Amino acid sequence: MKLCMFHPVDRPMERGWVGRVEDDRVVHLAAQTLQHFFTGGARAREHDEYARDAVRLLAPVPHPPSIRVFERDESFAFANPAAVVGPSSEAPAPASPLVVLPRLAGVIGAEGTIAGVTLFLEVRAAGLDPPKDRDFALGLGPVVVTTDELLGSDLGIAVRVDGEERLVASASGVDWETMRRTAAAGTLLRTGDVLAAPAVARVEGLALPARIDVDAPAIGVLTISVG
Repeated sequence: MKLCMFHPVDRPMERGWVGRVEDDRVVHLAAQTLQHFFTGGARAREHDEYARDAVRLLAPVPHPPSIRVFERDESFAFANPAAVVGPSSEAPAPASPLVVLPRLAGVIGAEGTIAGVTLFLEVRAAGLDPPKDRDFALGLGPVVVTTDELLGSDLGIAVRVDGEERLVASASGVDWETMRRTAAAGTLLRTGDVLAAPAVARVEGLALPARIDVDAPAIGVLTISVG
């Protein structure tokens, strides 16, 4: 199942509605947020249907309780939930050149399990010291694909900058259970927490402004404009 937050293009909303993406349509589900959908047993009454080109997709978890960015399966750093931006968003950048690190991210569902996977684009300003170098733009979306649907899927990722392909890499082999266990040790994982897997590669030297597309066939295309 592919889940999203969305609003009709003629009815802009900051938070939007929960939806299920099915080919060229989006089905509106009766849940306040994706977190409520997961804690409600991943079931919800269906409302109206919309053509895919009649809606705008938003960040599937616009305000995660926490974001953990893993560089290895057992080592992570916290990132800023306020820096999350959704598909087709624009984000300011404090400096250039930029470095982008495309990742997969697991979204925590009920009972601390990983309910689904989405794309995560970490944008860094190369001239700033950590952690402020990545404190301004963390792309999330366009949809969350439930883990059962991802089995056997192509987890390749391509990155395009201003339409030019800059990277093609495999995102297979993520050890989600080790990451989840590391994140949960000594604490409580909340529904909507984001676990960003190690980056598949780096794309460096981006000048401002830049339009960045992260394309994963199993998930979709996450587009962020920075600058």
